[in-house]
Amino acid sequence: MKRFIAVQHSYSEFLGSIEKQLENRGIGFSYFRPFTGQSLPASALQFDALWLLGGAHAPADRAQVPWLDEELRLLRAFTAAHRPVIGLGFGALLLALAAGGEPQPDDGPYAYWTTAHATVAGAADPVAQAIDGRRVLVAASGRVTLPEGIAPLATDDDGRWILLRQGEACGLLFRPEMTPGMIEDTIMEEGRPLPEDIGEVLARARELWPEFRETTDRVIAALVAELDLM
Repeated sequence: MKRFIAVQHSYSEFLGSIEKQLENRGIGFSYFRPFTGQSLPASALQFDALWLLGGAHAPADRAQVPWLDEELRLLRAFTAAHRPVIGLGFGALLLALAAGGEPQPDDGPYAYWTTAHATVAGAADPVAQAIDGRRVLVAASGRVTLPEGIAPLATDDDGRWILLRQGEACGLLFRPEMTPGMIEDTIMEEGRPLPEDIGEVLARARELWPEFRETTDRVIAALVAELDLM
């Protein structure tokens, strides 16, 4: 049986709707929570894939994410071992950072619905094609510019990257795992910085939930094809 590791950055953000997909395929997964002081594994060898989940703060905000270097070490251990890494939201920004991208510390938390647009670089990418032309929820805090040599596989309506790929690592700035309930949990999380329009984002998530679930299914199927996850 395959076993995945998922790194949580807050209690309100977890694998969400992806959990059931993994359970249905008999895949085990373990959560690690560095924000509680829990240490991350020293090696990638006992796991088959790494999921880096969403979070409340920007990667550039070192005071709020003091474990960042340890997490980047784990990320690099997985890439060196040629094992899949999937970053969601904050996790996608970490992938861009590890690849040499530059953080933009002035960008606060954001969440918005947009139409995904596969780029020329994403023409043959299963995940980019799975979301092309579909409405997706982008949510994170802060931004990281992609380094030279890494072209985005998909962008939002304003041309900003929402999907990247480097080797066996795939970064999704859009959030296929989120459910309306998870968005509610982020709103209720004590002291969490939130976008001003988070109520509208939640209302839209409830309205689009059937379509949202279908997009999640498409993304998981594409990740399986692209990274041999399952």
